[in-house]
Amino acid sequence: MPGVKRKAVAQEPAGRKGSKWKKKSKVINSRPGKSATKHQAVENDDAEDLDESDTTDTVFSKPELFTDDSPAGDLVESDTTETEVFEGFDDERKDDKVDEEAARKRGRDTRQGGVALSTHNTGSKTAMKFEAQNVFLKGTSSKEAHAKQKALTQERKAAKPNAAQIERSKKIWERLRRKSHVPLDERKKLVAELFKILTGHFKDFVFKHDAVRVVQAAVKYGNLEQRKMIAKELKGDFKSLAESRYAKHLVDKLLVHGSVNLLDTSITFACAPADFSAYAFSDEEMRDMIISEFYGSVRRLIRLSESSWVLDDIYRAIATPQQKAILLREWYGPEFALFKPAKDERPTSKLSEILQASPEKRGPIMRYLFELINQLVQKKTTNFTMLHDAMLEYFLNIQTGSEERRDFIDLITGDDDGDLLGNLAFTRTKSGSKVVSLCLASGTAKDRKQILRTYKDVIQRMSYNQHDQPAHHAHTILLTCYEVIDDTVLLSKTIISGLLGKEEGSQEANIVDAVHHLQGRIAYLYLPAGRAKWLLSAEEIAFLQEIDQIRSSTSKKDPVIRRQELLNAISPALLRTIAKCADALCQTSFGCQFITEVLLGCVGDKTHALKAVAEVAAAAAAAAAATEEGPDPSSAEDATQETMMSSIPGGRMLKTLVLGGHFNAKLGRVEVIEPPLNFHEMFYDHVKSELVAWATGPNSFVIVALLETDGFGRKDEVLDTLRRHAGLLDSAAKSGPQGGVILGGGGPSPSGGEMRKKKTKNKKRKKQVENTGNKGAALLLSMLGTVA
Repeated sequence: MPGVKRKAVAQEPAGRKGSKWKKKSKVINSRPGKSATKHQAVENDDAEDLDESDTTDTVFSKPELFTDDSPAGDLVESDTTETEVFEGFDDERKDDKVDEEAARKRGRDTRQGGVALSTHNTGSKTAMKFEAQNVFLKGTSSKEAHAKQKALTQERKAAKPNAAQIERSKKIWERLRRKSHVPLDERKKLVAELFKILTGHFKDFVFKHDAVRVVQAAVKYGNLEQRKMIAKELKGDFKSLAESRYAKHLVDKLLVHGSVNLLDTSITFACAPADFSAYAFSDEEMRDMIISEFYGSVRRLIRLSESSWVLDDIYRAIATPQQKAILLREWYGPEFALFKPAKDERPTSKLSEILQASPEKRGPIMRYLFELINQLVQKKTTNFTMLHDAMLEYFLNIQTGSEERRDFIDLITGDDDGDLLGNLAFTRTKSGSKVVSLCLASGTAKDRKQILRTYKDVIQRMSYNQHDQPAHHAHTILLTCYEVIDDTVLLSKTIISGLLGKEEGSQEANIVDAVHHLQGRIAYLYLPAGRAKWLLSAEEIAFLQEIDQIRSSTSKKDPVIRRQELLNAISPALLRTIAKCADALCQTSFGCQFITEVLLGCVGDKTHALKAVAEVAAAAAAAAAATEEGPDPSSAEDATQETMMSSIPGGRMLKTLVLGGHFNAKLGRVEVIEPPLNFHEMFYDHVKSELVAWATGPNSFVIVALLETDGFGRKDEVLDTLRRHAGLLDSAAKSGPQGGVILGGGGPSPSGGEMRKKKTKNKKRKKQVENTGNKGAALLLSMLGTVA
């Protein structure tokens, strides 16, 4: 509103502190000693239409403040009654004293124009700006002033190089970016016109914040040859593009659409989002052309905020193993950046091999590498795959008990914010989780508690990613904690409580969700199942064996005692989950496997859990007998019945539980656990009324296992029942069902191609086993002494 004065806040110059730079205000009135009067304001009704960005709510007692770096046609918003002067410009003010007085006089003579001059930095150049602006605004309305300003802006843009081409290309880009609204024929015409404009002028476009988007659209919608043409024209400038705030996205765009199999949706990029459904080709020429320009500048580029992401994307998802080695070698010293390996030489990034070939260079290389690692850690830029690989190489080559190892562990545990440990665990790099695991194994009890304290609120997230995102490797850290931390009470309160959940009512749901995830079940089943090959990969088992070697000198507790104490802590919750959720678990292969391993490996009272499994088996048999056609697979109520009566995982689970242990192929016998489960008695009590249905069904080997169990004392009763129904056994042995259906494990869904392959294999398998009969029923007949 007219008449309201606004007070501007002066900003203290950067880098200048102290009393010398205290803010000071000085009021310049058009008439000394008098305040603003009515004739100093806008007198007509156009004042109501003024835009707030220019002169709204401002008293027009004096001309508007100008600065040297502002355009001649634009007003700079400032205080209209007060201007700010910083002490410290004494010499400059003395030199401009004459011009300043002249400018003030000129301002008083033309104050009706609505322009004011500052007491600071008001030389002859500023006075000229004032005169031009005074003439421009005098006698014009707000609408007319804006129109003139817009016209001047268009004139300035038109005066720039390639103005017409940039303007037209932006119009094309605006149309192309609405992909779903542009027909294919029209898009092809627009792309052809766009390349006609851009060809020969790509370097003039890529460093402009708006025009570079046009080039990105050309990369996205162009064909392979057009992309190659763009890359060749920009050859030699990719390093500069990576350092640019906006042009860095163009480098990623070229790599995404020219060097990656875009059907691999697990690859994600930090700078440029990838349209993985657009193309599926790979061009080695373009990839090598771009990556080679980054050689020799890795140390500088990895420390810059813009280029570091591009470089890490290249290292993580684009570069070949040989190119990765060349890039990582530059972390080891300037000589690796200056001297490139010969063409016939295969470079290695393994620091151990480099030090073995040149042991005299160990000191400089280790200092150089640690210095660069420390710089990135201090800058809080710790989520780079290249950094994690370099940290792992450094740790693997420092001597046990040395000062270097102590300094490195202090660097890891000294991050109070937890950013470093969080990025090492959750950046989906194996090397990052290995670094933390090695620090846990090599550190002291205090170091381990510090690391564990950082992760205490994200334990469940470390076990697996619950939001269908690419898997990380943080579960390796949890397994290492199981193996090296002696304070099992601390582990129970942090890791096991974090896995199960704080609320007892939600623990069963958390466990059921986790055990149906391929990675999530590892942290829950590692203690009862151990390092089973079906649970852990060969690489993970080998790494844990390395942890065992380090643990021998840093941990005091016996591993067997440690594992037993942890089992005592986690067993009650796992057994309680089976007792309450047996129906849900028996519907999947992962659930059946979980039941088997928990009942065989955990400790405590297993009665309720065993009874729940037996009841599910009995209910399945009773439901199958109630219908002549058996359970309906499409029915949710009959899902459990189908699982237990006809599925391979369900039958395998029951057979193992009846036998009381796993079958050892090397020893040729069943390894019965202690104390024994005695599930065979409970199972027979629940299914004896439907014994023949089990003996002639797909899972007939469960009854075979029942008769082979040493501790089962009711074998004669079972054999008598089977003899009375020998005819049914004979029919099943000749033409009965072969086996159950393999259920999904709750892991990632297979792709369409994988599903087609499985269907083809299943068809071939059915042809091969057609009309061979029920092998379990035939074996039962042989036990009865009857020839099938």
